[in-house]
Amino acid sequence: MAQDILLTSQGLKELEAELEDLKVRGRQEIKEKIQVALSFGDLSENAEYDEARNDQGKLEARILEIEDILSRAKLIDEDSLSTDVIQMGSKVEIKDVEYGDVYKYQIISSTSTSKDKVDDYITSDESPVAKALLGHKAGDIVEVESPVGIIKYEVIEILR
Repeated sequence: MAQDILLTSQGLKELEAELEDLKVRGRQEIKEKIQVALSFGDLSENAEYDEARNDQGKLEARILEIEDILSRAKLIDEDSLSTDVIQMGSKVEIKDVEYGDVYKYQIISSTSTSKDKVDDYITSDESPVAKALLGHKAGDIVEVESPVGIIKYEVIEILR
């Protein structure tokens, strides 16, 4: 069974906009590239045609990927997110225990194309930091494995 994909309303809107753009503008651009390449003649030695067809394949694959994501999307109601425990869509403030640096993150789906920032950062639910934070509460110390070793963060606050 296909797994639900949790998206914020912003992430959902961005994926829908990207899909529309690919279907309309993207397909038109590929069509024009193929027509130009066909005008060069012999397809057996036509690198432009091969490239245009490869681009078409990538475009159609991305369209299918977005349609699959949207078919499994479950919208996160950000207004009703609990501030008791960190979950998908949560905005959190954490502090590096060793150095005292403070960061703010919003945990979003790895499928989102969101460029909006919540103060400092957005992190994918598949990132090491997000994986470690999920399920924790304010005051918890969370250990994150990184290439330089274990980094400890204190969850300062789960924000609205």
